[in-house]
Amino acid sequence: MYTNSLPAPEIALPLASLDPVSQAASAVTSAWVAVQNFHSFLALLDVGVFGASATVDFKLMQATSSGGANPKALTNASTGVAKAITQLLAAGGNNRLAAINARASDLDQTNGYGFIAMVITVGTAASLVSAVLFGFSPRFDPGQDTGANPTYAFGAGNIAQIAN
Repeated sequence: MYTNSLPAPEIALPLASLDPVSQAASAVTSAWVAVQNFHSFLALLDVGVFGASATVDFKLMQATSSGGANPKALTNASTGVAKAITQLLAAGGNNRLAAINARASDLDQTNGYGFIAMVITVGTAASLVSAVLFGFSPRFDPGQDTGANPTYAFGAGNIAQIAN
């Protein structure tokens, strides 16, 4: 444990988010974030109220560019299992959290995959959802902003500031 460290930005930084919304039955994808500046990641899904008989799926995808070129499922480098949650059902109740852990080494870097994004898929009926992608263990200490050198790729422009 790092007793002299603040939680952010030395340990973790928010990289992208899918802001709270009543998401219709469809998929929504976050900004694609470069993994080069972090060792590990946590994608956190927050589901508020489910629509009648709704389902919610949540997964991580990988791509070869910040524009999402050649997207494919992110899988565990050791087991090949997709980085996705088991589908959440309205019957399980409202106000639920789910998380996905990933490492930069899970990406298919041999074939040029260096970006990740979160995908929320709502089925059947609109549901209240949001998600945040955090980067952990920055490769450069302390964490820096996009104007710094070397830069941290924060992905979406909706991360306004980080105060210590």
